[in-house]
Amino acid sequence: MKNAIRIGAVVAASALALAACSSAPEDDASATPAASASSTESAMAAVDYKACMVSDAGGFDDKSFNQSGYEGLTQAEGDLGIEINTAESADENDYSGNINAMVSDGCDLIITVGFLLADATAEAAAANPDVNFALIDSTVDPALPNVKPILFETDQAAFLAGYAAAGTSESGTIGTFGGLPIPPVTIFMDGYLAGANYFNTDTGADVAVLGWDGENGSFTDTFDDVTKGQTAAQGLLDQGADVIMPVAGPVGAGAEVAISDNGSGWFIGVDQDWTLTTPEYADIILTSVMKNIGAAVHDVIQTAAVDGTFDSTPYEGTLENGGVGLAALNPAVPADVVSAIDTIKAGIIDGSISVAVS
Repeated sequence: MKNAIRIGAVVAASALALAACSSAPEDDASATPAASASSTESAMAAVDYKACMVSDAGGFDDKSFNQSGYEGLTQAEGDLGIEINTAESADENDYSGNINAMVSDGCDLIITVGFLLADATAEAAAANPDVNFALIDSTVDPALPNVKPILFETDQAAFLAGYAAAGTSESGTIGTFGGLPIPPVTIFMDGYLAGANYFNTDTGADVAVLGWDGENGSFTDTFDDVTKGQTAAQGLLDQGADVIMPVAGPVGAGAEVAISDNGSGWFIGVDQDWTLTTPEYADIILTSVMKNIGAAVHDVIQTAAVDGTFDSTPYEGTLENGGVGLAALNPAVPADVVSAIDTIKAGIIDGSISVAVS
């Protein structure tokens, strides 16, 4: 079945407020114990709903997109009192079996994590029209009324990372590589390249980008083998790159090893803030391109379980609604570059700056 990744959609207003959902209230010394207990019971009142998740290869501890999705699921479990279940996929041979196992388990909503699960999701959804599905990083073709795509305009945030990388590079060469040449990967690489190109136009510089030219690039062909990430990163370092952004899930950790062993260079993470997932490498992390999968998962579950509404309108994360973003910049990023990034972000949001590769 043919998959498509990019669509135009308007995000529901609930996504704008999602970041506030997990904020803890300040302690109120005036509250009586009885009132506090009542509030807790109300907040934790169980919702009769079962949300389930099927991972892509790499598992729920991959420090990347599977883990982000799982964190959103477990947060929803705690916040909403729903029931959950999960199934981890070792490889593509597990997709259909794991999804069907969740159907048999009586799940109300099955969230599948990743573009590669699109075909298996579509097949299960067509066979089980009374079960709702949410598919991260892809759509199904043809669209189905019980499948909600969860999509992210990660090129917007990666554009900012590309500008930061180009503005920080001392060698005049930066690099990237991907896990597989699929749209959820290359969209990051497109944004990174476009951001570096914009830096060159903006400043008159001539920073080169290795590993992706907008059509062809460097790929490890795996999201599992970390040693291949180290090899790919070392190849870029050997060609003079001093900032590297891997888009390869846990394989990206190999680039951290290569850069650390090299004794110089910068790493840019994707999906999560890598200063939190790999704090031992925080000193070489320039920033991370954030794809807030967990927040999106939580929001979709809350809407379906609490509000009782589900539709196939895609959820689309952008810079404007906080679905994508840039983690804190390392102090090594020059002050004028930091200031420019703030201006560029506003321009992307208002549409005056295009993130397309030129």
